[in-house]
Amino acid sequence: MDYGLMCAYTHPDCDGPTLDLITDWYIWVFFFDDQFLEEFKYSRDLPAAKAYVDRLELFMTETPPDPENAAEAGLKDLWERTVPAMSDDWRRRFVLSTHNLMVESMWELDNIDQGRIANPIEYVQMRRRVGGAPWSANLVEYAAGAELPARFARTRPMQVLSDTFSDAVHLRNDLYSYEREVRQEGENSNAVLVFERFFGCPTQEAAELVNDLLTSRLQQFETTALTEVPSLLAGHGASPAEQVAVAAYVKGLQDWQSGGQEWHARSSRYMNDAASLPSGPTGLGTSAATVAMGLRHRIRQHSFRPFEPVGHLPLPELYMPFTHRTSPHIDDARRHSAGWARAMGFFDSVPGVEAGGVWDEKRFLGLDLAHCASMIHADAEPEQLRLSTDWLSWGTYGDDYFPAVFGPSRNLPAARACNDRLSLFMPLEDDRPVPEPANPLERGLADLWGRTAGPMTPAARCRFRTAVEDMTASWLWELANQAHHRVPDPIDYVEMRRKTFGSDLTRNLARLPHSEIVPEEIYRTRVVHELETAAQDYACFTNDLFSYQKEIEFEGEPHNIVLVIQNFLGVDRLAARDITAELMAARMRQFEHIAADDLPVMFEEHDLDERTRAILTRDVEDLKDWMSGILEWHRRCVRYTEPELLRLRSEAMSPPLPAAPEPPAPRPLPTAPTAPPPATPTPSSLLNTPGAPTVPAPAPVSPAPAASSGAPVPRASSLRPAGLGTSAVRLPPHPTRESRP
Repeated sequence: MDYGLMCAYTHPDCDGPTLDLITDWYIWVFFFDDQFLEEFKYSRDLPAAKAYVDRLELFMTETPPDPENAAEAGLKDLWERTVPAMSDDWRRRFVLSTHNLMVESMWELDNIDQGRIANPIEYVQMRRRVGGAPWSANLVEYAAGAELPARFARTRPMQVLSDTFSDAVHLRNDLYSYEREVRQEGENSNAVLVFERFFGCPTQEAAELVNDLLTSRLQQFETTALTEVPSLLAGHGASPAEQVAVAAYVKGLQDWQSGGQEWHARSSRYMNDAASLPSGPTGLGTSAATVAMGLRHRIRQHSFRPFEPVGHLPLPELYMPFTHRTSPHIDDARRHSAGWARAMGFFDSVPGVEAGGVWDEKRFLGLDLAHCASMIHADAEPEQLRLSTDWLSWGTYGDDYFPAVFGPSRNLPAARACNDRLSLFMPLEDDRPVPEPANPLERGLADLWGRTAGPMTPAARCRFRTAVEDMTASWLWELANQAHHRVPDPIDYVEMRRKTFGSDLTRNLARLPHSEIVPEEIYRTRVVHELETAAQDYACFTNDLFSYQKEIEFEGEPHNIVLVIQNFLGVDRLAARDITAELMAARMRQFEHIAADDLPVMFEEHDLDERTRAILTRDVEDLKDWMSGILEWHRRCVRYTEPELLRLRSEAMSPPLPAAPEPPAPRPLPTAPTAPPPATPTPSSLLNTPGAPTVPAPAPVSPAPAASSGAPVPRASSLRPAGLGTSAVRLPPHPTRESRP
C-alpha cells in the first residue's frame, strides 16, 4: 500500500516537506481505521471502543496527555506539526472533521453488531462523517497553501464543493473496496451493498447505480465550481487574494479526485473482482465512450420539459405507524389566520402578478394551514398556535411568491435582491431599526419576527434567523434550476428539499420553550441529527407525492423527488412513486430504530439529567405529531386536487371582468335647458353603484423600483391579448381573483 504514491497523485503541486506531512496524515488515518476495526469489530466491546476514541480527541488540544499507543503518538506528532501554520477557524473545522471520522466509526460497529444495513440516504450522510473525505478536503487547504477565507467557508457553494468531493471519493472507494470489505472482511458499510439490498438488484447492477451517482456528484461539483462560486465571490466583493485562495482550493479538490482514481486502480489494498466495478468500456480508444456516458447523464438532467401533462398520480400505501392529534384551538386559529393574511396583504396584487395577486382569499381558505398547525403543534396554547399558523402561512406564501413574481421573467438578480432584504426584517438586536416593508412578504416577516424573537436569547435568535434565511435562500436555488431546466442531482435535492420545505424553521418553533435547556452539542450529535433528518425526509417526500401533478404539469417545477428519481434511474412515474414510498418507509423505520435504541444509549453516554432526557423524549413525540399531522393535512387539503388545479388555471387564463352596466332608459328630448347628461360610468364606479354589492376598486399598480431596491420587477403577462380592439379585454381584473395555476 504505497501511501506516498497516493499523496503524490492527489497533491501533485506540493513541495517535499509538505508532501511528507500530508503522507504521514494518511498513513495515520488508514492505520487508525484498520486498527479500530481489528481491535473492536470482533470483540464488540463498544464501551472500550468509545473510550479509545474519546482519549484520541485529547491529542488535538493545547495540553495533550502522554500517548499510550501508536495512534495517539501519531496524532500528537501530526497535530503539533500542522496547526501552527493554520488559523483558528481552520483548526475548528479540522477538529470537527477528525472528530467525526473517529467517533462515527462507532456507527459502523453498531451496524455490524446488529446486522443492520443503512438505507441509501442514511448511508450517504453517515459516510461523509465516518469516511474521512471532508477531513481530506481540509488537508487540501493546507497542502495547496489555500486556506478558505472564514466568511466563505460555510456558504452553500463551499459546502457543496466539500460534500460533492466527499461523496465522489467515498463512492469510488466503495466500488474498489467492495470485494475486500464486504466479501472478505464481512463489513456492511459499502454503497454497493446498500444499493443491492434497497433495490433488490444483483451486485453488478448495484455497482452501475453507484457509478451513476458518482458521475452525478462530480457533475454537481463542476456546476457549482463554474457557476455558483464565481457568483459568490462577485456578490461578496472578494479580494484578489481571496479569489486566488478559493481557485487554488477548487483545483486542489480536482487534483485529489483524479489522483485518487489513479491510486485506487493501482493500489494493492483492493482486490477488485470484475463484478464489483462498473461495466463501462475500457482500453485503448474508449475515452470518448466514457465521456459520452457522462454527457448523456448531463443532457438528461437538463432536458426537463415544463408543464408536461402527467395526470393525477395514484398514491401508494404509505407506512405511518403514528396517529395524528388535533388541537382544540383549531377554530380560533382559523379565524385569526384569515384576518392576519388579509392584513399583511397576501390577497393584494403585487408587481409582476397584477392580475389578482399571488393568492386570493378563497385559495387561502382552501389551504387551511391552521389545520396543519393544529396537528403538528397539537399541545400549543392558543397564542402559540396562532403564531405557528401565521409562520406556515408566511412560508407557504413566500414559496408561491418567488416563482410567481420572478419565475416567468427569470429575473434572478431581482429575486436575490428581494431575498437579501428579508434579513433586514429579522434584527438580532432589539434596538435595530427595520425599513418600511415594500411588499406583503416583508410586511408578514416583520410582524412575525416581532412576535417571535422577543423572548429569545441571542443564540436562539441567531439560530432561528439562520433557519429562516436558509429557507428563503433555497427559493433562489429553485429559481436557478427552473431557469436552466435542470432536474437536481438526487443527493443535492434531498438536502435542499429540507430547506425549501422549511423543516428547520418549524423544528426551531417547537424548540422555543426549551432552547436553552438542552445543550447545543446534543442537537449536533449523530443520533439527534439522523432522527430529525429522517423525519424531515418523510414529511418532504409526503408533500412531493401529493404535489406531483401540481408541480410538474401546472407549475412547470422540476423540484419533486418522484421526478428526480424518474430522471436519475430512467424509470416511469409509477416506479419512481413506489421507490419514493420505499424510501419513506426506510426513513420511518430508521426513525423508530433511533428513538427506541440509539436515544437511550445517547442519554447514558452524555450523562444527561432527567429534565434534558424528558425534553428530548418529548421532541420525539413532537416529531411523530409532525409527520402524522403533515400526512393527514395533505390528505384533507384541496391545494393538490385536480379540480382545484383546473379551477385556478381557468381563472388565470380567463380573468373575469366587471359586468357591463344596463343601458339607460331612453329620455324624451328636452324642451328647456337641463343639466348635462351623467358622465359615462367607469368600471370601478360601476362596481360600487347603489344597490350593488360593495367591492373595492382595483388597487393602482405602480412601476416596480429597480432591482437594487429589493423590490420585484414586473413582468408582462403572456396570457393577455394584444393588438387592435383588445384594450377592453385588458381592463384591470377583479382584485381578489387568482392569477396563476
